[in-house]
Amino acid sequence: MDHFQLFNDTCFECSKLITRRYSTSFSLGIRLFERHLRAPICGIYGFVRFADEIVDTFHEYPKETLLRRFRDDTYRAIEERISLNPVLQSFQQVVHTYGIEMELVDAFLHSMEMDLTRTEYDTAAYDEYIYGSAEVVGLMCLRVFCENNEAQYQHLKAPARRLGAAFQKINFLRDVKSDFDERGRVYFPHIDFQHFTQEDKLNIEADIEADFDAALEGIRQLPRGARLGVYLAYKYYTQLFLKIRKASVHCVSRKRFRVSDKRKVYLLFSSAVRHQLNFL
Repeated sequence: MDHFQLFNDTCFECSKLITRRYSTSFSLGIRLFERHLRAPICGIYGFVRFADEIVDTFHEYPKETLLRRFRDDTYRAIEERISLNPVLQSFQQVVHTYGIEMELVDAFLHSMEMDLTRTEYDTAAYDEYIYGSAEVVGLMCLRVFCENNEAQYQHLKAPARRLGAAFQKINFLRDVKSDFDERGRVYFPHIDFQHFTQEDKLNIEADIEADFDAALEGIRQLPRGARLGVYLAYKYYTQLFLKIRKASVHCVSRKRFRVSDKRKVYLLFSSAVRHQLNFL
């Protein structure tokens, strides 16, 4: 084997390991993609996960310095087309292979910077944060799924953004207590966590439902090699959303919800059957 190819393969293996360790659900969805799509999606996941870890986990370390260094190293890796950081080596290859725009990378890193300083969000900042932290990640993945088919990418951009937004808003609802208690954050605009009401919850849920409705139409039109994996992620999140909708506002503000492993297995098999029958 060519030694440089060995280096690249090893770097992608690192990104796969990160994906598997940090998200069993997401890594299972990736395994449903056609084989050639799996490594690049792991390359994207490893990149966004490590950036997110800096702002959400490394409380005893200089987060601003670490994030600035990570950003500079990212830009350098993309410009020079090489990095000895295996996560960035994998990511820069995905960027160049699939034509991921620097605007998407910039927007994502900017949203991570927002997490270092912001604890409350108005509507404009909320939209900006969701775009950078979630919608652009969906667009990066869409670049991979479309495999340089520009017309297909442009056609599916809007639903891909809506799916990323729905996922992120559900994460905000699921983690509303820990975000406030551990990080002092409230992402939803004009929401006072100390007086979180049923009306607030219903308004957020209506917004998420509209995102999901728009996203599903895009999922149905994805290339077949990516469709089942994305649909499974959609089903996981709609199941989580259902649990949150059924819960009282008191419960949501005090408990973190999850989908059981048993339910995940059921969703996997039922989604595979629906996909096989072309009945999504």
